[in-house]
Amino acid sequence: MASDKLRNELLRYFAAISPREPTITKIEYEGARIAIYTRNQELFFDRDKVARELVSLIKKRVVIRSDPDIRLPKEEAEQVIRNALPNNFRLIFDEPLGEIVIESNDPRITSLEGSETLKNLIRETRWVIRVLREPLMQSKTMERIKQFIFWDQKDKLEILRRIGERVFRPQVFEIKDVRITVLGAGRQVGRSALLLQTTESTILLDCGLSAGASAPIDMFPRFDVMPDLVERLDAVVISHAHLDHVGLVPFLFKYGYRGPVYCVEPTVPLMALEQLDYISVAGKEGVFAPYTENEVKLALQHTQPLKYGVVTNVTPDVRITFYNAGHILGSGIVHIHVGEGLHNIVYSGDFKFEKTRTLDASNYRFPRAETLIMESTYGATPVPFTREESENIFAEYITNTVNKGGKVLIPVPAIGRAQEIMLVLNSLFEEGKLVEVPVFLDGLVIEATAIHTAFPDYLAGELQQRLRSGENIFLSEYFTPIKSQSQREEVLNSQGPAVIISTSGMLEGGPILKYLRQFADDERNLLLFVSYQVEGTLGRKILKGVREVTLINEEGRSELLQVRMQVQKVDGFSGHSSRQQLLNYLRRITPRPRNIILVHGEEEAIQSLATAASKIMPANIYAPRNLETIVLHQS
Repeated sequence: MASDKLRNELLRYFAAISPREPTITKIEYEGARIAIYTRNQELFFDRDKVARELVSLIKKRVVIRSDPDIRLPKEEAEQVIRNALPNNFRLIFDEPLGEIVIESNDPRITSLEGSETLKNLIRETRWVIRVLREPLMQSKTMERIKQFIFWDQKDKLEILRRIGERVFRPQVFEIKDVRITVLGAGRQVGRSALLLQTTESTILLDCGLSAGASAPIDMFPRFDVMPDLVERLDAVVISHAHLDHVGLVPFLFKYGYRGPVYCVEPTVPLMALEQLDYISVAGKEGVFAPYTENEVKLALQHTQPLKYGVVTNVTPDVRITFYNAGHILGSGIVHIHVGEGLHNIVYSGDFKFEKTRTLDASNYRFPRAETLIMESTYGATPVPFTREESENIFAEYITNTVNKGGKVLIPVPAIGRAQEIMLVLNSLFEEGKLVEVPVFLDGLVIEATAIHTAFPDYLAGELQQRLRSGENIFLSEYFTPIKSQSQREEVLNSQGPAVIISTSGMLEGGPILKYLRQFADDERNLLLFVSYQVEGTLGRKILKGVREVTLINEEGRSELLQVRMQVQKVDGFSGHSSRQQLLNYLRRITPRPRNIILVHGEEEAIQSLATAASKIMPANIYAPRNLETIVLHQS
């Protein structure tokens, strides 16, 4: 139940617009929104306009729902919809929220949002009806998430109510200070975790793990410095779905956290994909993951997906808004508004300040910005090539290897670089810059790509319409997905040239290691890196010149591998901003912040970037180590 003060304010509003009849039957917290239920059909039909007026009045997100008494029974509502639409969809009844989800990948149905047809169906059924785009390829992750969110509804309203009570509780303390404590990603790449604290609120920005770390103290964020973190934590805000930013979110739920997790819509399935795969890989390697599938499920049930540009209250004194970060699908730069104009923080997460084939360039304009927390991954070394030159170098490496009869192994993160490389290869084939050669896709690449096809609105502008029309822009006749072990064995034992794109991107697990074992001994073959290699990972070691490496085989035993194949890297495909782009971002960001905090970079990168940044703008520049606290505001 909403607080008495808020309830009375809402009831006064509805009494003013409809004085003759009591229209409101219930006012509830629904996560970060206020849900208002009504028996008045005209009010329900006009719900979007009313909700906008209420947002202006109470400064909180509002949704208007129909009271169960006026909704058409499920069977009748389903018949109405099936009589009106082409028979190429699935219906999901989300009864706790009074919503019907129409799931389809048929363009005739996915284009219904906002149409008169959909408005008429809502009027006839008195249910909220929304369209959910189904992937163009089968996705086990999307199916599992729907099972958690739609079909396991026992505790749904209770979870939403508890989250709402956290978000909309009365503010107790006047804001005296705003501070950031670095729990991870301080002068390192990995385990991103920044603690934002005000006198009233405690918010965790990202919660990742460190690839390549051998000891838990180096793998986990430094939760140990705050033993009561789970009890004090109000919200978790996730910038994007890579493991070094989301890998330990379920760990919080293992130890009792039951608050909200905020992220951009596509991050939900991508986050689940990464976390579930992490559990699976750990099991295959004979080690215990720090959480189970049950904690992944709990985290998903507490996740509040948001669109870009939507202002959302997360605590009594903090509001957030996500903007496009250009890094991977659904990646977000987080604008954090503390108090009523007291202090504004821009947290970049990982971002790309350049348009790529997959995504538009990151946003750089914000309402206000006193502090910028910015990644520094490539802060030390400029990328010497343009995007076009990088693609030409990429094509040249592949052509040289193919001409020798060799195979090209391209290890990729499943999310982001995989889809970018697929679009690049498609283009190179179509333009005749590459001779046609078999291209095999293995590991999580296929699953992650399926998820991409469900979210066209978050991709680069020119890709959106092609996906909306039902074209799978990522797959083509040139690509062969590996869907079984027998298929993989055929590729492993095949003769002749081929390109193999497989996970993981840093050689830390996944099927890429099977191909590496098989093809590492042949000098005609090429290991071609297209993404960042974190210090301590197998990929980084090989890239630095180590040619005798130790792998763990399927029996759990160590084996020595001689790497005689060629090794190359093309930097221009990274989803991170290059040094030039980081500095250009500092020149372009609007408004100009007075504090810059550099994180998510190795020592050399951060120090080099800090020196260059000091020459660009008159700001306080911080390069904190893990466990350091920076006070941004104090009164």
